[in-house]
Amino acid sequence: MDLALLIARLIIGLGLAAHGAQKLFGWYGGYGTKGTGEFMASLGFAAGVPMAILACTGEFGGGLLTALGIFGPIGPALIIAVMTEAILTVHIKNGWFNQKNGMEFPFTVAAGALLLAFTGPGTYSLAELFGGFSAIWSIQTTWIIVGIAVIGAVVISKVLRKA
Repeated sequence: MDLALLIARLIIGLGLAAHGAQKLFGWYGGYGTKGTGEFMASLGFAAGVPMAILACTGEFGGGLLTALGIFGPIGPALIIAVMTEAILTVHIKNGWFNQKNGMEFPFTVAAGALLLAFTGPGTYSLAELFGGFSAIWSIQTTWIIVGIAVIGAVVISKVLRKA
């Protein structure tokens, strides 16, 4: 089980961290914050670059926290928040399937992050290396953190964006 959690954390976490790095730093052929900010403005966000920085930091930071297995459900919750935002602002209008830019992929990533938020990072994690902080993250705390992430994404999508 712990090895499976490590593999899932690394694939989901590092995958999303790299995706965020494209948009945040311009790495791996990405557009950086300027290009991503222009894209965010095209989606209806008045403050394109600040919104890009917020979203990309959520992807990059959430991915790294998840991959490293530290700070409990915070990393997965950041991933869920960013994927919820992506679904609401870009993908939902295109249906389910990814080939038409639908919500299939971000929904799947969010579901994987939700699973990792509730299972915890496992033995092969920085949390365990530094003393097993897993005990402070209860199911209730995890629900609260994930709930705040989803509510935050919905508020950003509906309040800060001119639809």
